Amino acid sequence: MATNLKGKIIRVSGPVVEATGISVAMSDIVRVGTEELMGEVIKIEENSFIIQVYENTTGVRPGEPVVNTHLPLSVELGPGLLSSIYDGIQRPLEILEKEMGYFIKRGVNADGISHSKKWDFKATVKKGAVLEEGAIIGEVKEFDFTHKVMLPNRVSGKIAEIKSGSFTVTDIVGKLEDGTELKMSHFQPVRVARNFKTKLAPAEPLTTGQRVYDVFFPVAKGGVAALPGPFGAGKTVTQQAIAKWSDADIVIYVGCGERGNEMTEVLTDFPKLIDPKTGKALMERTVLIANTSNMPVAAREASIYVGITIAEYYRDQGLHVALMADSTSRWAEAMREISSRLEEMPGEEGYPAYLSTRLANFYERAGLVTTLNGEQGSITAIGAVSPAGGDFSEPVTQNTLRVAKCFWALDAKLAEKRHYWSINWLNSYSLYHESLREYFKKTADVNWEFKVKELMNILQEEDALMEIVQLVGSDSLPESQQITLEVAKIIREHLLQQNAFHEVDRFCPLEKSNDLIDLVFLFRDSAIKALEAGVPAKDILETKGQYEIATVKLELDYKKVLGKTQKAITSEMDELIKRYK
Repeated sequence: MATNLKGKIIRVSGPVVEATGISVAMSDIVRVGTEELMGEVIKIEENSFIIQVYENTTGVRPGEPVVNTHLPLSVELGPGLLSSIYDGIQRPLEILEKEMGYFIKRGVNADGISHSKKWDFKATVKKGAVLEEGAIIGEVKEFDFTHKVMLPNRVSGKIAEIKSGSFTVTDIVGKLEDGTELKMSHFQPVRVARNFKTKLAPAEPLTTGQRVYDVFFPVAKGGVAALPGPFGAGKTVTQQAIAKWSDADIVIYVGCGERGNEMTEVLTDFPKLIDPKTGKALMERTVLIANTSNMPVAAREASIYVGITIAEYYRDQGLHVALMADSTSRWAEAMREISSRLEEMPGEEGYPAYLSTRLANFYERAGLVTTLNGEQGSITAIGAVSPAGGDFSEPVTQNTLRVAKCFWALDAKLAEKRHYWSINWLNSYSLYHESLREYFKKTADVNWEFKVKELMNILQEEDALMEIVQLVGSDSLPESQQITLEVAKIIREHLLQQNAFHEVDRFCPLEKSNDLIDLVFLFRDSAIKALEAGVPAKDILETKGQYEIATVKLELDYKKVLGKTQKAITSEMDELIKRYK
């Protein structure tokens, strides 16, 4: 059907509009009303169809026109994505601000990447080369990255012509023999995952420099982590820290339905952050997608897919991408609102019955893969969840746990005590320990797995003993258990806690974490040895060497004080043993 034919609106219910009069297909993008608001077809009935509109529908009325574009919701991929800040449907907010100020008008359009900026394109294939979909045809220098220009999915053929030079992303840089024009940019439907050759088992962690994650609950590159927690527990701060300090090549941060003031903090702080790897702006390897809670819910629902599609694009270039979704609860709430307006049968707590399927489909797009062009890239998805009242039994948290192999449970009580990171070590877990075993053996210690299990055993024993302590006090415990409580305290204060504002402690390499763990065990073993030699637990607990562990973790060149601390711990215990012989 010709695209100039117009349908008409017959019903409006918030972001959901019913129309009739033209032929449409599922997921077609349509222009709604006289202001040509952007919407997507989500349901087709016998004589009408339903549209979810990505913009505010105030003032839209029955009888206004609807025009079909015959295109799915897509993002434009190419040089110029990095350092950009988009809304939920890839409209660049910085460009819109320049054109119309702080209040975005309805029905406006803007290119996802600049169509006027020129890039130096270097062709890496020659005339006559036969290429499959996803093949790399050239390179562009973008900040410190070599941006690889690829054939779009489902495009292949023999190169008829190609040239290097200075071009915009819409200029033709080559052609295939079948006449297909090659450009530096292309469009990708967001609800369709980009193709790859094979999905691989993860074998390397996404190192974050934060001890509680790297040591106790690691997430693999290509893995999925859930980050649930109540208001004020530190979800956004945690994701920002991981974005800054992790060894991901690219960071995609999706602010999905978060409060305006929180998203404002992200938008103002991120451009100021310095990348510790390069010393340049962190934004040079970051894409921000901002969709606050006061924006239309349909765009909030789409923002997650926009983020994961951009992440897949960089993954296909052989890069490791960290995707932060903050928060999937707001995304689920958008689905719930649209579902209710469609008068669908509600599931648990009013969420649509397909909530678990949508969550699984989204997280399934993460992973470590061999790309179509033979590169190896990954997407690590870290989804924040905001359960009402911190109730982890609610549907979004529970359905996320079914697909996430890493669970970082934030605790409001720990946050109130200023214990950062406020990860509850008893409720959290990671199922990646086994797949990462060989990596930690090679890079940290051959006994790494045993050490981590032993640390967790001590913390669990402390939790069991605390009920007795609260009733009768720690002095009534056997002396060996008093030592256990002290060791657990050292683990909590010197390993689990980390000072994000200290210029040294805010990032802890794996080697340093291993040396700190060895200090904890050195104190534990020395204390047990002294106890067995007849030294009272009271005297052991009064030793000062254990407090030197804090000095070690705050030193940049910690190796200089490491030996001194080891000696302080052992010499004090040896002196006690001599005294009580």
